[in-house]
Amino acid sequence: MHCRNTFIQVDLSAIAENTRALKKEIGNVKMLAVVKANAYGHGLLKVAKTALENGAEMLGVAIPEEGIELRNGGVTAPVLVLGGVNETGAEASVRYDLIQTVFDRAGVERLNRACEKWGKEAQMHLKLDTGMGRIGARTEEEVQDVLDALKECPAVRLTGVFTHFSDADGAGEEYTRAQMAKFSRLCAMLPDDILHHAAASAAMLRFPEARYDMVRAGIALYGYSPVKTDVKLRPALSYFTEIVYIKEVNPGDQISYGRTFTAPGPMRVATLAVGYGDGYHRLAGEKAYVLIGGKKCKVLGRVCMDQMMVDISGTDARVGDTAVLMGRQGNECIDAEQVAAWAGSICWEVLLSATARVPIEYIGE
Repeated sequence: MHCRNTFIQVDLSAIAENTRALKKEIGNVKMLAVVKANAYGHGLLKVAKTALENGAEMLGVAIPEEGIELRNGGVTAPVLVLGGVNETGAEASVRYDLIQTVFDRAGVERLNRACEKWGKEAQMHLKLDTGMGRIGARTEEEVQDVLDALKECPAVRLTGVFTHFSDADGAGEEYTRAQMAKFSRLCAMLPDDILHHAAASAAMLRFPEARYDMVRAGIALYGYSPVKTDVKLRPALSYFTEIVYIKEVNPGDQISYGRTFTAPGPMRVATLAVGYGDGYHRLAGEKAYVLIGGKKCKVLGRVCMDQMMVDISGTDARVGDTAVLMGRQGNECIDAEQVAAWAGSICWEVLLSATARVPIEYIGE
């Protein structure tokens, strides 16, 4: 039951098209579809299955809980947990046949204990820190320590190695190329027959030499490229709400908390059934627009927790009409990059910011 007309719409045909377009671009290289954080707000299971049906060979999640949701949803494809885990997480990865990221001796031993408990083997990918400064083995000595631990833990199999570029979409190339060089140097210590991967969306499209055996398609899968590219990508997510109230305001009337907006003249103002409690960025208020009747309507004053006000002067909008927060209406379009610019954020955060009370509806299945 939905008691208000506020929802996200995900076009799975866009996910399918983007997957196929990226697969065509990378040729024979494998693709891991990154579906962490509820598939960037698009819905974990539906997106995962669509990506796999259209060419992705593997899935990437941040935590074992996401991998468990995939397994419980019938997904049998390889799933890589991209983050480190504690004892409970290691047991979950082993129990549900998830490939676990490991970057030190303790991680190998933790995974091995889980294997002994569940009577199973486990796969791991070794994470190398070549300049991101987050997680990963950083030196030859640290890599050797992991290799030594693997000799002592026969239930744990090394099947992949990877790194992450911190500035692949930046102005220069030198830092990324230095990361590639360090990756190659550290990988020389490892077996040749394991999976090598480094490129997320930006490097996949900007540095073909960084594709190695597999790429990790994240934001590009959802229709946004962090770098200039000729690959045609289509945003999959739209965000809608409805007008719940319309009023005429007089010159000098003030709108919303803090009285930050004062009407310069007579205006027609609509209240929308959405706010920052739904994940719409509060900082976008007073800069943002929405689309109503195919026209841009400015957000007035501060976004409230559950509602926000917009200028509908000069329109024939009525209560119950649809307002587009992200997406296309008529000849106008608002995308996640525009909302991010208004909010001082990035499109990654904007896409996954909708809260649990905003339902997802799917089209294009």
